[in-house]
Amino acid sequence: MKIVLPVAGNGLRLRPYTEDRPKCLLPLAGKTIIDWIVDDAIRLKPTETIFITGYKAEKIDEFLKSKPEWGAVRTVLQSDPQGLGEAISLSLPYINDDEPLLIILGDTLFEADLSILKNAQENILYTYKVEDPKRFGVAVVGEGGCIERLVEKPQEFVSDEAIVGIYYIKDVKALKESLKYLMDNDIRTKGEFQLTDALERMIEMGCKFRTAPVSRWLDCGLVETLLDTNAHVLKKNDNSKEFSQPGVEIIPPCFIGKNAKIHGCKIGPFVAIGEDCELSGVEIRDAIVWNGVKISNGIVKNTVVHK
Repeated sequence: MKIVLPVAGNGLRLRPYTEDRPKCLLPLAGKTIIDWIVDDAIRLKPTETIFITGYKAEKIDEFLKSKPEWGAVRTVLQSDPQGLGEAISLSLPYINDDEPLLIILGDTLFEADLSILKNAQENILYTYKVEDPKRFGVAVVGEGGCIERLVEKPQEFVSDEAIVGIYYIKDVKALKESLKYLMDNDIRTKGEFQLTDALERMIEMGCKFRTAPVSRWLDCGLVETLLDTNAHVLKKNDNSKEFSQPGVEIIPPCFIGKNAKIHGCKIGPFVAIGEDCELSGVEIRDAIVWNGVKISNGIVKNTVVHK
């Protein structure tokens, strides 16, 4: 199996935090967003993980040098982004027809059982039941459990199973053919080559798709949702009990980075403090503090603090 992670987006909705780095490298609960995604996915022992880069691509190249534990990695530059379909097509020359492919969008977190893919014999799209399907692309499942069709933002109810951005493709040759057909014939949706259109074509060709559930879908697209996700993830990455300093009150869950110097502060709940930070006389809660930040006196809440 190979894993492909599209991480070319410019993260406009998260400015100014994405002015000097791609969205996937934003800190969250003691790691970066992409750390949380890859650390879960590499349990499947892929032969290679391919990152489709674009905005601030050099930052990801540099970051990957610090991740030897991720095994074989490759970056492929999407220099002129024309949609997710085009992004995935750039990875396909490095994937054999008989080698399964797992595509995971590199800007949201999820809680799902990926271990089922080790023995999967069909294509699988992970879905999450939503209250308002009009906002999402959804999978329509037939009586036999197979996906009959994919519908983008249906205005009338056809399904509440939203496609969340985790795609397991067993029929790689058919995916290659479908994407090539779209691009050769300049078939675009909203001006871009869409992966969903290629998957729909695969279904029409007779490829079998099933759904698998996502128990939690964690958005990182806005500051408020990034903070919500940080709070949730801290519950399983709380190291605050390891930090002890006179005059410092910590309300878990929190994450305290290496070499952080904290004096006379009240920290938490739901605070992630980066490495080499210096905090003095601060009350801070519901916040993400980047590496190397210095804060003196005051109240900090519901925010991201960067250099």
